Amino acid sequence: MFERILRPLRWFYHEFGIAAIHETGRNAYLIILARTCRMFAYGTNALILAIFFSALGVSDHQIGLFMTLTLLGDVILGTFLTLVADRIGRRKVLFGGSLLMILSGIVFAVFENFWILLLAAIVGVISITGGDFGPFRSIEESMLSQLTTHSTRADVLAWYVSTALLGSSLGSELSGRFLHFLQSKDDWSEIDSYHALFWIYAVMGAVNLGLVLLLTDACELQPAKEAYTQLPQDEGANNINASTENTTQLSEAALTPQKSRNWIVRAFGWLTDRLAQISAPTRSIMYKLWFLLAVDSLADGMVPYSLTNYYMDKKFHPSKSTLGDITSFSYFLGAVSATFAGPLARKIGLINTMVFTHTPSSAAVLFFPFPPYLWMTAILLLIRAGLNNMDQAPRSAFIAAVVKPEERTAVMGITATVRTLAAMAGPSVTGILAASERFWIAFVAAGSCRLAYDFGLYAMFVNMKLYEHEGRPAGLAGGHGARRVPDEEMELQSLADADTDHDIDIDTDSGSEEISPEASRSKFVSLRVPEDGQRIRSRSPRRSSIES
Repeated sequence: MFERILRPLRWFYHEFGIAAIHETGRNAYLIILARTCRMFAYGTNALILAIFFSALGVSDHQIGLFMTLTLLGDVILGTFLTLVADRIGRRKVLFGGSLLMILSGIVFAVFENFWILLLAAIVGVISITGGDFGPFRSIEESMLSQLTTHSTRADVLAWYVSTALLGSSLGSELSGRFLHFLQSKDDWSEIDSYHALFWIYAVMGAVNLGLVLLLTDACELQPAKEAYTQLPQDEGANNINASTENTTQLSEAALTPQKSRNWIVRAFGWLTDRLAQISAPTRSIMYKLWFLLAVDSLADGMVPYSLTNYYMDKKFHPSKSTLGDITSFSYFLGAVSATFAGPLARKIGLINTMVFTHTPSSAAVLFFPFPPYLWMTAILLLIRAGLNNMDQAPRSAFIAAVVKPEERTAVMGITATVRTLAAMAGPSVTGILAASERFWIAFVAAGSCRLAYDFGLYAMFVNMKLYEHEGRPAGLAGGHGARRVPDEEMELQSLADADTDHDIDIDTDSGSEEISPEASRSKFVSLRVPEDGQRIRSRSPRRSSIES
């Protein structure tokens, strides 16, 4: 009886990646929980931010300008913090970001002056799109990429995305109900109810800060461990000396102060030095990906959820509780669908998952302004939001798979910067269009850009080789192979670590792999790679067998 009940639970536990989070450890739970609380706060912003400024008498053009300048502040702050995070400490950077989030929430809860609010948004952390801009996400994804293996990474990142969307859903739902409750009281004005929500935002920033304090040293960059993994034994001494000299030169170059008195030149030179420390093969891949992400982010910046809600509010005039219900349910669908991103990526590959799920979402944005009724518009919003985030975890896993471990924080930080820079122009363009009664054009242009991103991504990266910078244990499944019993997988990993001279071909994103039938031999271990359809049984690091 109990076995019948436990069998589907075990299947769900392994197939949907909960086992991967458990295997990763406590830090993964803390990072995921911190982002969930943060996105709860961002969900309240996405519902009311543009409506809040409209209630203050701010013009549509100024609302667009506010969002553009806020994104500019996110670019400057996020780029600086992510590029220095590995040097000064990732947890310290997240701690500082949490303090800025608290400060921004308090300012928005107290003040109504446009310029004071703009300064707080630029210097602090305010989500104007409902997304996770700023220093948090790229550093957290780098932490999770370091804490996981390539067999567990997609699952952990999928839960990192899906639980965040669940937090956004709860934030939008509760904020809509909360606003409706406060505004129904005689002594609460519309603006006062909006101020109350920003106090919740500040409290969530404090919760995020507390969770950051619980993270361990394992979240910090571990450079010494990476330095010895690729050194051949017969050339170890020479390579170590060369590596030491190169590291010393890079450190001296990084610490040498810029002689130019122009701070713009110094900042540009500093950014160039950091970019130069990313290897040429990584840059050649990332330049193409950054261009495509810029196109996609420009589209997202034109129609963020805050402006989408503002568009529906102006066109259909629903109650705030109804608008909150629609936004909340859209985030909830996104949370549910994101949990399938990991299993789907194992079946069809990372790039296929990104493209095939994001394309319908892009089409929904393209057709969003045309329905004449609220319920039809809401359906398109649900399609957009429900599928929009299924590409996030595969995208992070894809970047981690093609980038060297020591370059991940910088690359993910630059990726976030490129996305934010591209999104900056969007709100201003939409604000100008809205002021001239052409709001609908923004959705058509955004949908077209998103579709161009989807098709370009598939054309450029579908056959990209993965995991070239990570030692894949022999016999591990590619993008979609069957999962092993955990104890067998760990024992196989220990065997592979004991004998690293076997030949392994590299995975491509389509999920296929070819493994050499020859394995190296030592006097302690003999490890052979199974043919298709065979199952590995290993119970001792000195004894392994293969059963057909």
